[in-house]
Amino acid sequence: MRLDKFLKLSRLIKRRSVANALCDAGGVTLNGKMAKASTAICVGDELVLTIGQRTTRVRVARVPEGHVPAQDAEQLYQIL
Repeated sequence: MRLDKFLKLSRLIKRRSVANALCDAGGVTLNGKMAKASTAICVGDELVLTIGQRTTRVRVARVPEGHVPAQDAEQLYQIL
């Protein structure tokens, strides 16, 4: 699954276009390297999101195959 789509489905970022812009601006790292929006993610990958002054580190716990209900979105990642 693409990184921007995962960020949207997991509700870490509200819109996919915002996730794209954040990746383009260098605000997302995947396993310690700058990540493009089109980068494929796998279970166990570590993401660092930097939005303004706030930094969030998460580990991918599950990669969804389709739509994810809002109440299940937090099960897709673990906050580190």
